[in-house]
This record gives sequence, structure tokens and C-alpha cells, in this order.
Amino acid sequence: MSRIVYVNGEYLPEDQAKVSVFDRGFLMADGVYEVTSVLDGKLIDFKGHAERLERSLRELDMASPVAMDELLEIHRELVRRNDLAEGGVYLQITRGAPADRDFAFPDPAVTPSTIVLFTQKKNLVSSPAAETGIKVISIDDLRWGRRDIKTVQLLYPSMGKMMAKKAGCDDAWMVEDGFVTEGTSNNAYIVKGGRIITRQLGSEILHGITRAAILRFAREAQMVVEERPYTIAEAQAADEAFITSATTFVQPVVEIDGATIGTGKPGPVALRLREIYLDESRKAGM
Repeated sequence: MSRIVYVNGEYLPEDQAKVSVFDRGFLMADGVYEVTSVLDGKLIDFKGHAERLERSLRELDMASPVAMDELLEIHRELVRRNDLAEGGVYLQITRGAPADRDFAFPDPAVTPSTIVLFTQKKNLVSSPAAETGIKVISIDDLRWGRRDIKTVQLLYPSMGKMMAKKAGCDDAWMVEDGFVTEGTSNNAYIVKGGRIITRQLGSEILHGITRAAILRFAREAQMVVEERPYTIAEAQAADEAFITSATTFVQPVVEIDGATIGTGKPGPVALRLREIYLDESRKAGM
């Protein structure tokens, strides 16, 4: 059975879905996106993703083609039509397809935004990497300055993933002015002396929805959280390290640039936070 996707108001088999060659998402990476996880057929943290999407659109002066309540129903309908129990819903909005390629933004009254959604089936809970931990390398952060906007400009993060794979590792942590910003597709954390340390919010990192939930749950569990910059050397000397994202939830990091973190196995803080996140997300799923 062909996967059903959503394109500009229509639910279509994926092999019938089309976007114009003049679409600015294709030509200019002029678009934003969100990925909402699905567990037990329910959407996880949808409200946070919708609010961040609205912010990204505002920051880029881009029109939304649908209202947020309508967007929720589109997500639910795609989950239903594709019988999705576990995985995610990918959403992308671009500035649309003007009559021709031009650096100047098209008039939104003439060129409507393009919206595309599709589902992806993935095993999110039963993750081997969550049980063994992952290995990361450090790379220079060469992305543009507005990483707080979730744009489709993902070339350098993709290159970072490939650098990690070439080095026999799983991911890369990016470093700017001597301090860790984040992973290629995730927020990064270390644990030292029982304190969870992660980069503070700013234009240097994505304001992760899972990050916000994890830090809230950590504080509710009486864990101490410090939001500040840290170096790779500090990370290598940490008791634990981990990442968070919408599709990995909480994933331990056991090696950074060849240095073993802690015992070399997933630590208790990361494992407990993953457990709490899964439990609370299932209760709150939409």
C-alpha cells in the first residue's frame, strides 16, 4: 500500500505528490520544518512543535498556509490514513513557487506558501543506541547564525553526520569559539557531579522541544540543571553525556573524540530521563 502524503490541501499517494521546480524550498532552502514523533498512534509534544513552527515563520516573515488547529487535524489524519503506530510526521512549509527564480521574496498575496507533510515509520522506543550509547566527534560549527530558526538549511549538519560516519562514529558535536553548541540534529548535554549541563538558549542553538520537556522533567525530579557553555575537554571529563531530539528522545553518549565518557556505558541520569520522558509523553500524547 502506498504511503499517503499531504501536499497543499490534498491527501495523495506518495508517487502522485508533486511540488513545482520553482519552489523556493528547492531553489533557495527558503523553508522551515518540524518533526513530531508518534507513539502508540499519538502525537508527542505537538503543541511545542506548533508554537516553534509559528515562531520560525514569523522570524522569516513567511505566511502559514493553514491555521494551527487545522494543522493538528492534518497530522492526525495522516497518522490514521497510514496506520502509524510509531514513528514521526514530517512537516515542511516553504515560501512557495513563484513564476520564476529570483532572490527577492515573492508577494505572498500572489504566491501562496507550499506545505508538505508525510509520515515515517520508525522504531523509536526499542533503540539499540539508547542501550549501548553513541560515539561522537567534534567539528567546527560553520552554520549560519540563526540556528534558533528551524530551517531546511541542513547541508552542513548532513556533512557533519558523514564526517562522523567516516571516523567510525555516530554523530558530531559542533564547536564555536571553543564551546559546544549542539549536535548535528540534537541538543547536547553533559553530567558532572550530579549536575546536568547544557548550552543556554540563544541564536546559536535550536530551541529543542524535547530539550524543554527534558529540562522540565529533570527539575521536577529534583535534578540540578545548569544552562551554560562548556568545552569538549569538559565534556570528555564528565560523568555522563547525552543528546535529546524529537526522534531519539534521550540517547546516551559514551565517547567524544576517542575519549571514553564515565564508565563507557549509558549513565543513570540519561537512562532515568529517557524513562521519565517516555512515560510522561505517552500520558500526554494527542
